[in-house]
Formats: sequence, C-alpha cells, structure tokens
Amino acid sequence: MTANALPVSTLGRGAHRGVTLIECAMTVAIVAILAGTALPSFKDSLDKRVVEGLSSEVRTDLMYARSEAVARNTGIRVSFHDGAAGRCYVVHTGSRDDCRCDGTGPAVCVGDAVALKTVNTAAQRGVQVVANVSSLRFDPTNGTATPTGTVCTMPASGRAVHHVVNILGRVRTCQPATSGAPCAPC
Repeated sequence: MTANALPVSTLGRGAHRGVTLIECAMTVAIVAILAGTALPSFKDSLDKRVVEGLSSEVRTDLMYARSEAVARNTGIRVSFHDGAAGRCYVVHTGSRDDCRCDGTGPAVCVGDAVALKTVNTAAQRGVQVVANVSSLRFDPTNGTATPTGTVCTMPASGRAVHHVVNILGRVRTCQPATSGAPCAPC
C-alpha cells in the first residue's frame, strides 16, 4: 500500500459518492431560473444588434453610392422598393425605375442599367428600411444628392435609426427621442 492511499475500511459503510435526486433537482431549478431571467435580456440585446448592423449597412451603402458616382463619373442611384417578401433597396446606375427588387433576390435591371448592390430586408428579420423618397441620385461631378432624403432603419419595437442625406450628399445619422411616425425628423 502506498503512503497516500487510504485503506478501504476508513471509507466506512455510510460514505456517499455522487449526488442525490433532490440535489440534482435543485441545481436544475436554479439553472432554469437564471436562464429564464437572462433570455429576455439576451433577446433585446440581439434585436438591438440586428438594427445596428442593418443601419450600419445602409449608411455604408449610401456613402458607397456617392463615392461610386464620383469614381465612375456617372450618376448612381439608391432606389427603395416594397416587395412581396419585404422591403429592399438597390444601388444602381441608370434612372430611378431601371432597376427593381422584390425582397427575395437580386435586382432586375433593364436597358444599360447595372445593379451594383441589392439588399433585401425580409420581414422575418423584424427590421425594415423605410425612406421618405423613392430614390436618391448621387451626382458624379460634385457627389451631391437629389433629392435630399431620410432613410430609416425601423425595428418592430424600439427606436429607429435615421440617415439624413443632405444636398451635398453627406450622411448624418441620428436617433429620434421617441418612436413615432416612420422617418420623423430627429
């Protein structure tokens, strides 16, 4: 026998190994209570991240359209559409109605128009992109925007994020104090 090993007789007949059913049930109950309190907070945090992600993508696409107009020396548009599966927008060349999307796949363009990017915001994401204009055109000479407009990332619940495009084509992001009418000023 080694020096560290205890003889079997010192464990005794009443020694327990493992956990009882009551101890296991109590542990499961505590874990369930903690999970029940954490899940709503986790869902709110996840919803907020979805809004922030889509909002960031919209802002980046607006700045992308402006820079592409100057780089390509041609007018670039961002056009907004309602489709059967949800809302969508297209960054494209050509006139306002040359490219359309339906919320399910890539944009379809006619004539010489080219879709540079299509973003579908399906209803199941719980967030939609709403604009107070049907299309924004960025001028190739100065990068200006015609008309000016506001593009809003609207969650099913919570506060929207607005991107205001001014006449110079610059994008300002704000968040209104209350959730009111779609694309209300902030």
